[in-house]
Amino acid sequence: MLQVNMESTVRTVFGKGPMRQLRMREITPANLYSGGAESVSLQFETGKLFKNLLFIQRRNAVVTLQIEGDSKGERHVLVQEIQKEPVSGSLLHVDFIEIDLQKAAKFSVPIEYVGTAKGVDLGGELQVFKDTVLLRGCPLDIPDVVKVDITPLEQGGLGLTYGDLIIPENVEMLEKADSVCVVVY
Repeated sequence: MLQVNMESTVRTVFGKGPMRQLRMREITPANLYSGGAESVSLQFETGKLFKNLLFIQRRNAVVTLQIEGDSKGERHVLVQEIQKEPVSGSLLHVDFIEIDLQKAAKFSVPIEYVGTAKGVDLGGELQVFKDTVLLRGCPLDIPDVVKVDITPLEQGGLGLTYGDLIIPENVEMLEKADSVCVVVY
């Protein structure tokens, strides 16, 4: 799984007016939630935060937060929600959720189909039914993407199922193995 480092500081101001003043100074407010414990209010430099969020967009990523002014200092988190201004698209607020790197969790991982199927070369049409797979495992064991070679697929064949996907040994697939992912008609 992708890993990213981000720097932040503990936020000490609250309310609508102070939040607007922070945003005018190019600082984005955020919250860190940690499984039942009290949330931590954070603030980030907007430019750096936007760049990091753009890098991990639509990907599973473990973010290591270095928090200035926090007793723990460094925490491993996932991005839970990003709030943007609807017209300009500027960042308004970000929510993070703390995770334990040693505990298994569910992740939706994209499937990347590699190559050109034989059946497509002979005039067939490739039909993709599934583009993600649900996996359970420790966050750092989850792959960024599951790659599948589709070159042996022939027209009118059975296609590829979830059972044909190659995943790491210490990761469990939560999908039905006989569900068809891709086929050539």
